[in-house]
Amino acid sequence: MRGKKKVNDFGSDPIPLLVLKISVPFMFAQFVNVLYSIVDRIYIGNIPVIGADSLAGAGVCAPIITLLSSFGALIGIGGSVLFSIRLGAGDKKGAERILGNSFSLLLVFSLCLTFLFLAVKSWLLRWFGASEVTFAYANTYLTIYTLGTFFALVSMGMNYFITAQGFPMLGMATTLIGAVLNIVLDPVFIFGLDMNIAGAAVATVIAQMGSCLFVLATLHGKKMLIPIRIMKPERMIAKQVVKIGFSPFLILATDSVIIIALNAVLQYYGGEEMGDTLITAATIVQSYMLLVTAPMLGVTSGSQPLISFNYGANKPERIRKTVACVLGLCIGFTVLMFGIARILPMYFVRIFTSNAEYQQLAVWGIGVFMLMIVPLSFQYVFVDALTALGMTRLSLSLSLVRKMIYLAATCILPLFFTAKTAFYAEPISDLTAAVLSSSVFFFIYRKYLRGAGRLKDIKI
Repeated sequence: MRGKKKVNDFGSDPIPLLVLKISVPFMFAQFVNVLYSIVDRIYIGNIPVIGADSLAGAGVCAPIITLLSSFGALIGIGGSVLFSIRLGAGDKKGAERILGNSFSLLLVFSLCLTFLFLAVKSWLLRWFGASEVTFAYANTYLTIYTLGTFFALVSMGMNYFITAQGFPMLGMATTLIGAVLNIVLDPVFIFGLDMNIAGAAVATVIAQMGSCLFVLATLHGKKMLIPIRIMKPERMIAKQVVKIGFSPFLILATDSVIIIALNAVLQYYGGEEMGDTLITAATIVQSYMLLVTAPMLGVTSGSQPLISFNYGANKPERIRKTVACVLGLCIGFTVLMFGIARILPMYFVRIFTSNAEYQQLAVWGIGVFMLMIVPLSFQYVFVDALTALGMTRLSLSLSLVRKMIYLAATCILPLFFTAKTAFYAEPISDLTAAVLSSSVFFFIYRKYLRGAGRLKDIKI
């Protein structure tokens, strides 16, 4: 790659050092990225008089925002995995075509999704659990956010290619820029300009614009081995990108379904008396959960270019070492976050609300959600490793099983108990998925590494 030794050599540098250099910045970047939603929710929850209802409205928007973001992962992860395999195989022209096609696909997706979501947003919000009280706040937030879809998708999707070229610190800078802008602008627009929840959405869009401009400038820079440029989408490459990216896309998209189901169940079984209260508490609980799952996803997805590169270079031993190092990192992180959830949850909850009822319910919910968070790290590591190896059908199946268990438990538990027992769907699905993913990975992936169905044989 261009430049001096500042570029990480995926094929020869020590694996533990590479994992730390690549996954930790990606982990930190995802942690910072969570601040987009959490900072918004903190400020929204503290708006005088309407804070609680506005927070519930933002919570209803969460699955739609997750769904929009999943399209960035579809192209970003799918393209960067193929891109890394081509680099590992020494095919720079093939890598350049994949990068250019991925960028063009993101432009097309962002345009189509903006118009589509603006057209159906009212229907989506009603379906996702917005009440007569919270609909106006949710509609305002979502309308403004959707107008910034281009910035969100391009900054997220193209950032994967910065890390794939050996520059994880620049990838981290992308999200840092957005998060800092969001933190600074939120109080200005929400309180200073008295825009309330609309101000939170405007601040987020401006922050994403900043990240987007940085990503594009970086990929045009001289440091990049493969610079970005627009290409006319090629059907074969687009098909391969979507095929590889479909697994992480569906994983994120079905996260939306889970949030939708939880909000709808809480609203239905909680009724007029407790429905909005339960959704508000669930929004706070999910914010803490994001502080765990987003950085963990950063570690596992950040390691994917390293796995894919060595897969293309036919170095299975380096792949095994990478998976082991990433797993150790994730286990250590989840143990830490589990301990914090047991000792200090009240301090986190108080940032969002001063209402004693909301606080008590949210603290209880965090404790429930975190019961099986350590086993969940196995599922994250193994599913993303299988995706990086091209085993998309298998990784997708494992992810969907977890979501199906979650969805079933969310709907069934309140039938026999109270509405808030829907929270237990999280630990039930986490444990089941961890056992299943671990079993499948250890029985299958070694045989696969020996050459069955290798992606390097794909023609582009």
